[in-house]
Amino acid sequence: MSPLHFPRISAEEAAAFIEDKQTVAFSGFTAAGSAKAIPRALARRAKELHAKGESYKLNVLTGASTGQLDDLLAEAEAVAWRAPYQSSRIMRKQINENKIEFTDMHLSHLPQAVLFGFLGPVDWAVIEAAEITKDGRVYLSTSIGASPTFLHCAEKVIIELNRYHSVRLSEMADVVMLPTPPHRNPIPIYEPLNKIGLPYALVDPKKIVAVIDNNEPDGMAPLHQPDEISRRIAHQVVDFLLDEQRAGRIPPEFLPLQAGVGNIANAVMSTLGDDPDIPPFLMFTEVFQDGLIDLMEQGHLLGASTCSLTVSDDNLQRIYNNMDFFTQRIVLRPQELSNNPGVIRRLGVIALNTALEFDLGGHSNSTHVCGTELMNGIGGSGDFTRNAYLSIFMAPSAIKDGKISTVVPMVTHPDHNEHSVQVLVTEHGLADLRGLGPREKSRAIIDKCAHPDYRDYLHRYLEGSPSGHISQNLRDAFQLHVSLLETGTMKFWE
Repeated sequence: MSPLHFPRISAEEAAAFIEDKQTVAFSGFTAAGSAKAIPRALARRAKELHAKGESYKLNVLTGASTGQLDDLLAEAEAVAWRAPYQSSRIMRKQINENKIEFTDMHLSHLPQAVLFGFLGPVDWAVIEAAEITKDGRVYLSTSIGASPTFLHCAEKVIIELNRYHSVRLSEMADVVMLPTPPHRNPIPIYEPLNKIGLPYALVDPKKIVAVIDNNEPDGMAPLHQPDEISRRIAHQVVDFLLDEQRAGRIPPEFLPLQAGVGNIANAVMSTLGDDPDIPPFLMFTEVFQDGLIDLMEQGHLLGASTCSLTVSDDNLQRIYNNMDFFTQRIVLRPQELSNNPGVIRRLGVIALNTALEFDLGGHSNSTHVCGTELMNGIGGSGDFTRNAYLSIFMAPSAIKDGKISTVVPMVTHPDHNEHSVQVLVTEHGLADLRGLGPREKSRAIIDKCAHPDYRDYLHRYLEGSPSGHISQNLRDAFQLHVSLLETGTMKFWE
């Protein structure tokens, strides 16, 4: 499977092909599988052109966030527009300063939006691969993301051939591009490890302008050890799931789990593995994180369908050193399958995601601080929340030494509404909102989830609000947020 027949050039030569204002679709779903050498070269080119007074900004697509790719291009001020998700501190600042236009999207929607041109034409796809063949089979590395769609839609393609990654990743891959509507059949995934596609993506070889060689890891940093608050939240969730199983609402063999990115989700997964009453389980999720490796090796996690191996470099080597074990237990899919609403609903996935804040109506904000400042984006949380068998949102009850309550009268940006959010959890308790009327729901959230310092205020707000079907006081709904902006704390009464 030699790619020698394609022109071999340097990253700098490849970057020189890409012109100002063009749209570039990069591989990557988190830092896993993201393009590396060419973004560095593009950042250098942008700085050189800017120093000469010339314009150089790109429209950037990826599968999700990308780690250093976003940092490098943002630091070089080389991005004009970005979609669908990012987690870069540098890029976030430029987005919030309106220097970068950002389109926040559900991750399952991205491939179709690209395929049908909703986001405009794609000039270039820059895709990391572990191997490529002369007939256009592209064996992707540690993520699938939207790379199959990018390869199909882009006018021209550059491949970063990264020899660091194991070519045996193709044994995990399950690559499918869905037919266009109205000719879509049901997706025949009936349990998380079913495979229905190919071990590689396809591209017209005539599109491939060049291949560049690389040999470097994804550069994922390990997650921090869970703190006490994360562990308390995790125990609340595990106790609830066990109660649901005892009540017959979760079957004896359990249901597949989805867990978002971060330390709280990692703590929940670890606690599930430690509990002897939780049976060995499967996952249907979008990211496979560090903590899942131990669970899988210990037999607690039977298998996982995912979009990316979002693991630290050391743990990725653990996987590569034991591929006979892991290739039987991990399936890597494109995000239009890993996040597909129909499959999520069919499998009865239990969704575990974190929130910035949630309110007395049961709405959740995942994306914007005080309604204006973007954090990262909605990512895949909406794909899973809206379609899950159980949709659970978790957060600490207060942050910044208690100056900010995550339970508020009204969220400043409702990403997930009351019709989709079923369970809210903090370190103080868990509110099961299923079947509750609006005022019952509000009281449960205050009494079980709010930090004790804020409960009296929230009860006063609720009881003093005009009572329709929903009790809400529009004059005071954002009183806590206004106090935070004006004084640095939500505790305006102190």
